[in-house]
Amino acid sequence: MADYKGELIGEHESIQSLRRLILRVAQSPARTVLIYGETGTGKGLVARMIHQGSARKSGEFVDINCAAIPASLLESEIFGHEKGAFTGAVERKLGLVEAANDGSVFLDEIREMDPPLQAKLLSLLDTQQFRRVGAVKPTTVNVRFIAATNKVLLAEVKAGKFREDLYYRLQVVALNVPALRQRGDDVLVLARHFIDKFNRIYTRSMVGLSDETTEIFLRYPWPGNVRELENLLERIFILEDDDLIQPRHLPDRILRTVRSGLAAPAEAPDAALPPMDGDFRDATEAFQRMLIERALARATGNLTDTARHLGISRHALRHQMTKLRIAPA
Repeated sequence: MADYKGELIGEHESIQSLRRLILRVAQSPARTVLIYGETGTGKGLVARMIHQGSARKSGEFVDINCAAIPASLLESEIFGHEKGAFTGAVERKLGLVEAANDGSVFLDEIREMDPPLQAKLLSLLDTQQFRRVGAVKPTTVNVRFIAATNKVLLAEVKAGKFREDLYYRLQVVALNVPALRQRGDDVLVLARHFIDKFNRIYTRSMVGLSDETTEIFLRYPWPGNVRELENLLERIFILEDDDLIQPRHLPDRILRTVRSGLAAPAEAPDAALPPMDGDFRDATEAFQRMLIERALARATGNLTDTARHLGISRHALRHQMTKLRIAPA
């Protein structure tokens, strides 16, 4: 098995804390780990880091996407089957769990597993034994199970969509991968990482983001998280020739989202708008300057509180203050 070189990129405190938890969990004897996180946050990366940081790293890391395999085939894929167990079973097949003996099994999108198979998984977690489809005798394995979901499993339990006993069995050690919008300036750290990566892959010399693009990246909520950011930057590398990423290179949906956010601040100003004496850009800058100056005054010059009040990151605030020539208090 090839050595895995992935890492969790970011400087936000939530990511630093997650790295420490990954190391601690990886080195523990815990046989089950549950990873929560929105789609695209990097749950698979965290699972691989747990495997690579453990004494099991010389064993196989087997990735099973419970949503991608038809329910009728999932049991045979996980547990394997004996010859003649069903129509088409012309020979014995070892399951993915058996292939991962002394290693780790990653059950992605665990919520999508059918209830009957959830019951068999629970038995396997409790006993480290299972039966291939059509087998009489059980097979014993030594496997760590890492499950992941983008659902709130307790809500799924209450809705009758997930077994309560399996939920509590998986919930012993749970990690949460934060959404990109919750990670402050990490979007810029990740952007730099992916730009360097694609410069190597596509033999380019892309410099980075323009000031306007930096502002957009900091304000955009990134519903597809890190995966969306990476895919966007690769698309730009493929389709654009410029050395600096400009707003015109971004999809309209991103620009529309950010513009609608700028047009609807979290808290309306308590005085009239600046007069439209100049062009639209001048008026927009005057309006932004007014919002920032009022927020600064309310926070008595504290940049962290000012950024929180405006709903932007501290980096975005400092960028805007420099752009609008607003001196810190």
